[in-house]
Amino acid sequence: MNTANFLRLLLLAAIWGGSFLFMRIGAPVLGPAVLIEYRVLFAALFLAAVGLVLRKRLDVRAHWKHYLMLGFFNSALPFLLFAYGARTLTASVLSVLNATAPMWGALIGALWARQPITLKSGLGLVLGTSGVALLVGFDDVSRLPGAGVAIAAALAAAVCYSIASLYAKSAKSVEPFANAHGTMWAATLFVLPALPFFPSPGTPTPGVWAAVLALGVVCSGIAYLIYFRLIAEVGPTSALTVTFLNPVFGILWGALFLGEAVGWHTLAGAAIVLVGTALVTGFVPRFGKPAVAAGKP
Repeated sequence: MNTANFLRLLLLAAIWGGSFLFMRIGAPVLGPAVLIEYRVLFAALFLAAVGLVLRKRLDVRAHWKHYLMLGFFNSALPFLLFAYGARTLTASVLSVLNATAPMWGALIGALWARQPITLKSGLGLVLGTSGVALLVGFDDVSRLPGAGVAIAAALAAAVCYSIASLYAKSAKSVEPFANAHGTMWAATLFVLPALPFFPSPGTPTPGVWAAVLALGVVCSGIAYLIYFRLIAEVGPTSALTVTFLNPVFGILWGALFLGEAVGWHTLAGAAIVLVGTALVTGFVPRFGKPAVAAGKP
């Protein structure tokens, strides 16, 4: 991983960490469904424009089932669940709960393949669960009405990401840009039926619209382009490092721009969750030769 790719990694972590900040701004005003419909629509339009410039084809006839599967589990459902949680939870808490996705993926993979969980993985699961309990148990936000459901929704979103990742490993290979572009259009279709059930509770200000635009174009469209560039140049293992950096920026942006309190439990819980996730996944960053790898949603 050279300096340019390391900077791309930091930029990607900063962008994805910022997505929780923007959801925290937009969800209480627009509601989860309207916010996410704008997010995936803006991302799809942005990627469509990029696709026209780069002359990238979607090949919908051949891959429509694949796009629908990933669009549901990798975008529509987790985005909606996180946006639902963002009405109550802080950006800091959301970003740490999101970091449990690899842990759930390892657990579901072990159960699905009926492989025994090793002592190291078991310790990681215990640590990860303990970190989440510490994070939310001592946070004032956990005492708010509906906080329990919001926390469950955020964890369920992380589980969705792990399901999508496991599916992608066994699915037919699709060009990475097409994966990102096609799933955004599929997610746009999936979120539409939810709009009548979750109308906007307020009137958006220019600041809210700016957050929505940033969430769609920057945190979804541009972030995908950076992520797939990293996978192509340093391989998926090193690119996975972004999972461990996201909470750092999620906590930082929440404190800087929303005035969220960062207590000892926030930092301790985040650290324990990340250590547990690393143990479960067996994650060891590699900074050797760049490697070309298959795409990931």
